[in-house]
Amino acid sequence: MTNPCSKYELQYKKAKETLAILKVNQAEIDLKLQTDSISADLHKKLRTVNLEIKITLNELEQAEDDIQQCELQFKLKQNTF
Repeated sequence: MTNPCSKYELQYKKAKETLAILKVNQAEIDLKLQTDSISADLHKKLRTVNLEIKITLNELEQAEDDIQQCELQFKLKQNTF
């Protein structure tokens, strides 16, 4: 029998991977801003990345809630993510 919660666990895993990529992008933009602090383009990119990070954090939270609800519903042991 397959794990009925695997869909949510996969969503969680992908969101974690996306968050890691976004954090790297954020750090790169921050580094560039240290040498060019008035660049409108860099500030726009930073705002976009920060918004994407917030969205991804919300997706992570939702996936965690979905996993917990699924596990409660199917009485599964919590797996490591």
